[in-house]
Amino acid sequence: MSATSPASLTRRRLLSLSAAGAASVALSACTTFRHDISVPPKVKPPVSVDPAFGSYEMMYAPVVDEGYQLPGIPLEKMNRTFLRQIVADPTGERPGTVVVDTSTHFLYLVREGGEAIRYGVGLGRAGFAWSGRAVIQWKRKWPKWTPPDDMIARQPELEKYSVRNGGMEPGLTNPLGARALYIFHNNEDTLYRVHGSPEWWTIGKSVSSGCVRMLNQDVMDLYDRVPNKTPIVVTNGIGVS
Repeated sequence: MSATSPASLTRRRLLSLSAAGAASVALSACTTFRHDISVPPKVKPPVSVDPAFGSYEMMYAPVVDEGYQLPGIPLEKMNRTFLRQIVADPTGERPGTVVVDTSTHFLYLVREGGEAIRYGVGLGRAGFAWSGRAVIQWKRKWPKWTPPDDMIARQPELEKYSVRNGGMEPGLTNPLGARALYIFHNNEDTLYRVHGSPEWWTIGKSVSSGCVRMLNQDVMDLYDRVPNKTPIVVTNGIGVS
Protein backbone atom coordinates (compact mmCIF):
# COMPACT_ATOMS: atom_id res chain seq x y z
CA MET A 1 0.00 0.00 0.00
CA SER A 2 1.53 3.34 -1.00
CA ALA A 3 1.83 6.21 1.44
CA THR A 4 0.13 9.52 0.77
CA SER A 5 2.51 12.46 0.53
CA PRO A 6 2.31 15.34 3.02
CA ALA A 7 1.41 17.63 0.12
CA SER A 8 -1.51 15.40 -0.81
CA LEU A 9 -2.45 15.27 2.84
CA THR A 10 -2.58 19.04 2.96
CA ARG A 11 -4.69 19.29 -0.19
CA ARG A 12 -7.16 16.72 1.02
CA ARG A 13 -7.47 18.00 4.57
CA LEU A 14 -11.11 18.27 5.58
CA LEU A 15 -10.95 21.88 6.83
CA SER A 16 -8.27 24.55 6.81
CA LEU A 17 -6.30 24.32 10.02
CA SER A 18 -5.91 28.06 9.94
CA ALA A 19 -9.62 28.59 10.37
CA ALA A 20 -10.46 30.42 13.55
CA GLY A 21 -11.55 28.13 16.30
CA ALA A 22 -10.51 24.94 14.50
CA ALA A 23 -9.43 23.24 17.70
CA SER A 24 -12.61 24.13 19.51
CA VAL A 25 -14.94 22.86 16.79
CA ALA A 26 -12.87 19.82 15.87
CA LEU A 27 -15.15 17.50 17.77
CA SER A 28 -18.02 18.51 15.54
CA ALA A 29 -16.26 18.14 12.19
CA CYS A 30 -17.07 14.46 12.11
CA THR A 31 -20.73 13.94 12.81
CA THR A 32 -24.35 15.06 12.79
CA PHE A 33 -27.66 13.42 13.52
CA ARG A 34 -28.54 12.74 9.87
CA HIS A 35 -29.43 9.20 8.89
CA ASP A 36 -29.16 9.11 5.07
CA ILE A 37 -27.88 5.60 4.34
CA SER A 38 -26.47 4.10 1.15
CA VAL A 39 -25.89 0.47 0.19
CA PRO A 40 -22.63 -0.92 1.65
CA PRO A 41 -20.04 -2.60 -0.57
CA LYS A 42 -19.91 -6.37 -0.93
CA VAL A 43 -17.17 -8.00 1.14
CA LYS A 44 -15.84 -11.48 1.65
CA PRO A 45 -16.70 -13.41 4.84
CA PRO A 46 -14.34 -13.29 7.83
CA VAL A 47 -11.47 -15.72 8.31
CA SER A 48 -12.20 -16.46 11.95
CA VAL A 49 -13.51 -15.10 15.21
CA ASP A 50 -11.02 -15.00 18.08
CA PRO A 51 -12.25 -17.24 20.91
CA ALA A 52 -10.63 -14.79 23.33
CA PHE A 53 -13.32 -12.28 22.41
CA GLY A 54 -16.06 -14.57 23.67
CA SER A 55 -19.41 -14.67 21.92
CA TYR A 56 -20.90 -11.73 20.07
CA GLU A 57 -23.61 -11.70 22.69
CA MET A 58 -20.91 -11.01 25.29
CA MET A 59 -18.99 -8.49 23.18
CA TYR A 60 -22.04 -6.42 22.38
CA ALA A 61 -24.02 -6.84 25.59
CA PRO A 62 -25.24 -3.86 27.64
CA VAL A 63 -22.42 -2.35 29.69
CA VAL A 64 -21.97 0.34 32.33
CA ASP A 65 -19.04 2.59 31.46
CA GLU A 66 -17.95 5.71 33.36
CA GLY A 67 -21.43 5.81 34.89
CA TYR A 68 -23.26 5.54 31.54
CA GLN A 69 -25.51 2.56 30.81
CA LEU A 70 -24.79 1.62 27.21
CA PRO A 71 -27.50 -0.49 25.58
CA GLY A 72 -26.68 -3.76 23.88
CA ILE A 73 -26.39 -3.98 20.10
CA PRO A 74 -29.33 -5.75 18.39
CA LEU A 75 -27.22 -8.40 16.67
CA GLU A 76 -30.19 -9.83 14.80
CA LYS A 77 -30.37 -6.55 12.88
CA MET A 78 -26.64 -6.25 12.16
CA ASN A 79 -24.68 -7.48 9.18
CA ARG A 80 -22.24 -9.70 11.08
CA THR A 81 -19.51 -9.06 8.54
CA PHE A 82 -19.06 -5.71 10.28
CA LEU A 83 -18.74 -7.09 13.80
CA ARG A 84 -15.37 -7.34 15.58
CA GLN A 85 -13.28 -10.32 14.49
CA ILE A 86 -9.79 -11.61 13.73
CA VAL A 87 -8.80 -11.78 10.07
CA ALA A 88 -5.65 -12.36 8.07
CA ASP A 89 -4.00 -8.94 7.83
CA PRO A 90 -4.54 -7.48 4.34
CA THR A 91 -2.66 -4.23 4.99
CA GLY A 92 1.02 -5.16 5.17
CA GLU A 93 1.50 -2.55 7.89
CA ARG A 94 3.54 -2.96 11.07
CA PRO A 95 1.87 -4.49 14.13
CA GLY A 96 0.23 -1.80 16.22
CA THR A 97 -0.84 0.27 13.21
CA VAL A 98 -4.47 1.27 12.71
CA VAL A 99 -5.69 1.18 9.10
CA VAL A 100 -9.01 2.56 7.88
CA ASP A 101 -10.06 1.26 4.47
CA THR A 102 -12.84 3.56 3.31
CA SER A 103 -13.57 1.38 0.27
CA THR A 104 -14.78 -1.52 2.43
CA HIS A 105 -15.92 0.26 5.62
CA PHE A 106 -13.37 -1.61 7.73
CA LEU A 107 -10.91 -0.48 10.38
CA TYR A 108 -7.97 -2.81 11.10
CA LEU A 109 -5.67 -2.96 14.10
CA VAL A 110 -2.63 -4.89 12.86
CA ARG A 111 -1.32 -7.61 15.19
CA GLU A 112 1.67 -9.94 15.25
CA GLY A 113 1.61 -13.16 13.24
CA GLY A 114 -0.03 -11.79 10.10
CA GLU A 115 -3.35 -11.09 11.80
CA ALA A 116 -5.48 -8.04 12.43
CA ILE A 117 -8.52 -7.17 14.48
CA ARG A 118 -11.14 -5.94 12.04
CA TYR A 119 -13.99 -3.63 13.01
CA GLY A 120 -16.84 -2.35 10.88
CA VAL A 121 -17.18 1.42 10.54
CA GLY A 122 -19.68 3.89 9.19
CA LEU A 123 -18.43 6.73 7.00
CA GLY A 124 -19.72 10.18 6.18
CA ARG A 125 -18.53 12.75 3.66
CA ALA A 126 -15.72 13.80 5.98
CA GLY A 127 -14.70 10.16 6.25
CA PHE A 128 -13.92 10.11 2.53
CA ALA A 129 -12.38 13.61 2.34
CA TRP A 130 -9.08 12.85 4.04
CA SER A 131 -6.45 10.16 3.57
CA GLY A 132 -2.85 9.63 4.47
CA ARG A 133 -0.49 8.64 7.28
CA ALA A 134 -0.75 10.25 10.67
CA VAL A 135 -0.90 9.42 14.38
CA ILE A 136 -3.59 9.10 17.00
CA GLN A 137 -2.32 12.09 18.97
CA TRP A 138 -4.69 11.68 21.88
CA LYS A 139 -7.93 10.05 22.96
CA ARG A 140 -10.90 11.04 25.05
CA LYS A 141 -13.58 9.12 26.92
CA TRP A 142 -17.13 10.42 26.57
CA PRO A 143 -16.21 13.63 24.68
CA LYS A 144 -18.39 16.69 24.29
CA TRP A 145 -19.88 17.55 20.89
CA THR A 146 -19.75 21.12 19.55
CA PRO A 147 -21.32 21.79 16.14
CA PRO A 148 -19.52 24.41 14.03
CA ASP A 149 -21.16 27.68 13.09
CA ASP A 150 -21.87 26.65 9.50
CA MET A 151 -23.85 23.67 10.75
CA ILE A 152 -25.70 25.84 13.23
CA ALA A 153 -26.56 28.22 10.38
CA ARG A 154 -28.30 25.31 8.64
CA GLN A 155 -29.79 23.91 11.82
CA PRO A 156 -30.38 26.80 14.26
CA GLU A 157 -31.73 24.42 16.88
CA LEU A 158 -28.14 23.28 17.44
CA GLU A 159 -27.08 26.69 18.77
CA LYS A 160 -27.55 25.39 22.30
CA TYR A 161 -24.62 23.01 21.64
CA SER A 162 -22.29 25.65 20.19
CA VAL A 163 -18.82 26.40 21.52
CA ARG A 164 -20.29 29.57 22.99
CA ASN A 165 -22.72 27.48 25.02
CA GLY A 166 -20.24 24.82 26.06
CA GLY A 167 -21.20 22.06 23.61
CA MET A 168 -23.33 18.98 24.12
CA GLU A 169 -22.52 17.13 27.29
CA PRO A 170 -21.37 13.50 27.01
CA GLY A 171 -24.10 10.92 27.07
CA LEU A 172 -25.96 8.18 25.27
CA THR A 173 -27.34 10.53 22.59
CA ASN A 174 -24.09 12.41 22.00
CA PRO A 175 -23.07 11.82 18.33
CA LEU A 176 -19.43 11.14 19.31
CA GLY A 177 -20.43 8.25 21.50
CA ALA A 178 -18.30 6.71 24.21
CA ARG A 179 -14.82 7.45 22.84
CA ALA A 180 -13.02 9.69 20.33
CA LEU A 181 -9.55 9.29 18.82
CA TYR A 182 -7.97 12.48 17.44
CA ILE A 183 -5.79 12.27 14.33
CA PHE A 184 -2.80 14.59 13.85
CA HIS A 185 -0.26 14.93 11.05
CA ASN A 186 3.07 16.67 11.74
CA ASN A 187 1.63 17.82 15.08
CA GLU A 188 -1.31 19.51 13.34
CA ASP A 189 -4.91 18.51 13.88
CA THR A 190 -6.37 17.00 10.70
CA LEU A 191 -9.91 17.33 12.14
CA TYR A 192 -10.27 13.65 11.29
CA ARG A 193 -11.78 11.51 14.03
CA VAL A 194 -12.47 7.89 14.85
CA HIS A 195 -15.31 7.86 17.35
CA GLY A 196 -18.16 5.91 18.81
CA SER A 197 -21.75 6.30 17.75
CA PRO A 198 -25.16 5.46 19.19
CA GLU A 199 -26.35 4.91 15.61
CA TRP A 200 -25.49 1.23 15.26
CA TRP A 201 -27.54 0.98 12.07
CA THR A 202 -25.01 3.16 10.19
CA ILE A 203 -22.09 0.74 10.64
CA GLY A 204 -20.95 -0.62 7.28
CA LYS A 205 -22.76 2.17 5.45
CA SER A 206 -22.16 5.65 4.07
CA VAL A 207 -24.19 8.46 5.58
CA SER A 208 -24.71 12.12 4.81
CA SER A 209 -22.00 13.40 7.13
CA GLY A 210 -19.42 12.34 9.65
CA CYS A 211 -15.88 10.92 9.84
CA VAL A 212 -15.31 7.32 10.98
CA ARG A 213 -17.89 5.99 13.43
CA MET A 214 -17.78 2.70 15.29
CA LEU A 215 -20.12 0.78 17.52
CA ASN A 216 -19.63 2.10 21.04
CA GLN A 217 -18.57 -1.34 22.27
CA ASP A 218 -16.00 -1.53 19.46
CA VAL A 219 -14.53 1.94 19.92
CA MET A 220 -14.15 1.19 23.64
CA ASP A 221 -12.26 -1.99 22.74
CA LEU A 222 -10.01 -0.13 20.28
CA TYR A 223 -9.43 2.69 22.76
CA ASP A 224 -8.03 0.24 25.29
CA ARG A 225 -5.72 -1.40 22.73
CA VAL A 226 -4.01 1.67 21.21
CA PRO A 227 -1.84 4.21 23.06
CA ASN A 228 -1.34 7.84 22.13
CA LYS A 229 0.97 8.28 19.11
CA THR A 230 -0.31 5.08 17.49
CA PRO A 231 0.28 5.29 13.71
CA ILE A 232 -2.84 5.39 11.57
CA VAL A 233 -3.30 5.02 7.82
CA VAL A 234 -6.47 6.07 6.01
CA THR A 235 -6.76 4.74 2.49
CA ASN A 236 -9.32 3.96 -0.18
CA GLY A 237 -8.65 0.37 -1.08
CA ILE A 238 -6.24 -2.25 0.25
CA GLY A 239 -8.07 -5.36 -0.90
CA VAL A 240 -10.01 -7.77 1.29
CA SER A 241 -8.46 -10.89 2.79
